[in-house]
Amino acid sequence: MPRRTRIHVDDLPLYILERGHDRAACCSDDQDRLAYLGWLRETLAPEYCRLHAWVLMTHQVHPLLTAERAEPVPQALISVGRL
Repeated sequence: MPRRTRIHVDDLPLYILERGHDRAACCSDDQDRLAYLGWLRETLAPEYCRLHAWVLMTHQVHPLLTAERAEPVPQALISVGRL
């Protein structure tokens, strides 16, 4: 069964939950966390996103952001996850 279509609303805060594949670690140390935040800021800046808050856990990442245009946000986060 296909996933339901997501609704993208401009200028609405987005809480996002990203998990490691098969519960694998996303960030294993502080150096990984700083690198992830740098990639996240670099990727979201061209999309006119404001990053309000985040939680970087070992196996999960929780960013809270607002985008002027919400449509390109999923692709931007996918590209961060691939780095």
